Amino acid sequence: MDALSELAEALRRRLIERARDGADGGGGLEAEVRELVEREASALDPDRRDALVERVDRLASGLGPLDPLLEDPEVDEVMVNGPRSVWVERAGRLEHAAVSFVTEAELTHAIERILAPLGRRVDEASPLCDARLADGSRVNVVIPPLSLEGPCLTVRKFRREGFSLEDLEENGTLAPDVGAFLADCVRARASILVSGGTGSGKTTTLNALSGVIPTGERIVTIEDAAELRLRQRHVVRLEARPANLEGRGEVTIRQLVRNALRMRPDRIVVGEVRGPEALDMLQALNTGHEGSLTTVHANSPADALRRVETLALMAGLGLPHAAVREQVASALDLVVHQARSEGGARRIEAVEEVVRVAGGAGTRELFSRRPGAPSELRHPEGTELAERLARLEAPADRTAA
Repeated sequence: MDALSELAEALRRRLIERARDGADGGGGLEAEVRELVEREASALDPDRRDALVERVDRLASGLGPLDPLLEDPEVDEVMVNGPRSVWVERAGRLEHAAVSFVTEAELTHAIERILAPLGRRVDEASPLCDARLADGSRVNVVIPPLSLEGPCLTVRKFRREGFSLEDLEENGTLAPDVGAFLADCVRARASILVSGGTGSGKTTTLNALSGVIPTGERIVTIEDAAELRLRQRHVVRLEARPANLEGRGEVTIRQLVRNALRMRPDRIVVGEVRGPEALDMLQALNTGHEGSLTTVHANSPADALRRVETLALMAGLGLPHAAVREQVASALDLVVHQARSEGGARRIEAVEEVVRVAGGAGTRELFSRRPGAPSELRHPEGTELAERLARLEAPADRTAA
């Protein structure tokens, strides 16, 4: 640490002590910092005092070098791998950012400033933490001894205005005929599973599909970290809660799914199924809550169904595998699979209908971007989904929301 950084850190600690003692200069943080610098570092030349004021102010408020990145609308994600390695994602591509923290302590302070207002913390006993910022951005923190690079911070920025299906068509995520078809499926109360890998855009697509739900329906959304922004008026947003520092008070996605059934929902939208709540979701879909939407991590539509089966079996109720497969076949109508290309573009790669096959659920391809596969959308025929679509009284009104 250079001398200026050491002095800045010492002055930051002095500010904290003054705040604890109740001292208040009355002129705001910047004025208080400047007054402290003028008194404690008067021997420095004016330029170095100005630089010291800026550094102390940055340490005492905000997130230091990360602030410009978090304010940049083109940055989707910020990844800090220790104090001197900061990366960002722009337009689906990773770039090394020309910023860094001076010391590991400075990075640790930034992490504390993120977590403290949320009532969360990380330490050697609890070196992992997930949190959500006030603007909806998701935060993940890993510190030593689990991280060998020093404290690691990942911030996935939240888009205030969600994409519509039209937006996804314009940016090439989906073809226009696919967008119109998916809108019809939502209006026809088809139960849709959006699958894909990490960062493939599943939540963005889920939000766009949710926007097609008619405004007169009551929607309950359930998420680990609230990201969905539905435009309808009658939306109840539920968010899971981790255990507190004493290990109490946890509320899981599974508990929220069960509770949602008592809230008279027309639709249930689960941000992601990743555990035994998959069984409760399947049971809800099979007991009068058709038209619900969710996402799952998977590499293909077929893998998505198998993963849902596996997650449902994690509920530990001793259900036969065949019974779970039957529930999957009855509950889900459509799998929309999304992927991110090597160039960073996020696209819907396949749309497949869930059909009954020997031993449970299978999929039938309706659309695919795979090389050599027909790219024209094929509509379902002779299935329950086809019957739902046939019962629609009017063409898709994708501005209903």
